[in-house]
Amino acid sequence: MAIRIGDPIPKFSALNEAGEIFHSSTLSGKPCIIFFYPKDDTYLCTKEACSFRDSNKDFLQKGISVIGISADSVEDHQRFIQKHTLQYSLLSDPNNHIREVFGVPKGLLGLLPGRVTYCFDANGKAIAIINASLSADKHVQEALKAFS
Repeated sequence: MAIRIGDPIPKFSALNEAGEIFHSSTLSGKPCIIFFYPKDDTYLCTKEACSFRDSNKDFLQKGISVIGISADSVEDHQRFIQKHTLQYSLLSDPNNHIREVFGVPKGLLGLLPGRVTYCFDANGKAIAIINASLSADKHVQEALKAFS
């Protein structure tokens, strides 16, 4: 079942770019953005990741954590972060388990993993869901609006 507005952050854990286990429970009491994207270092995914990087200061000023999730490996995430100087965590979801827990729909005619951003308030409730597979910039713009 897909996450809807008002739903809580699902419980999950995954390895971050440092190979450490990240638990969703660490987000308790903090607003956050969790964005799912298809693949590191592809055109639209890089554009989206860099848009979140460029707006990260705005999110941090509001106490909002940003987390990206894809099926890429920890090593791929390390390279992607270094190459594009990303200042937030990327989680590895190689079996798409977290993607399934969130109910992220497939994108681009069902051929690629979907590109969906979830915004959660400090109570852990979904306040915005941005689903735009072919529009990388829209995710950051809409997330900023959700928290304004």
